[in-house]
Amino acid sequence: MKKKRNGRGISYKARVAEVNRIYDEHRRSGLSNVEIWRRYVYPKLFISERTFYNMLNALAVIDIEAVEREKQLWIPFPD
Repeated sequence: MKKKRNGRGISYKARVAEVNRIYDEHRRSGLSNVEIWRRYVYPKLFISERTFYNMLNALAVIDIEAVEREKQLWIPFPD
């Protein structure tokens, strides 16, 4: 019997945290959201612009403390 999963997986939460970290790092520089996605997010994570906006909105739903605990298990993407 297949086990059901509640919510999203660890890797999704880690990617959401990474997208929000990149966004927070560059948003004060005066760049638009599209430019932040184009210059910094897409080359690293290869996600669409729509997914980028969904991940920015998803942080409000995801428990920040759980992401920090799970981040210890996550291996970052190579630069």
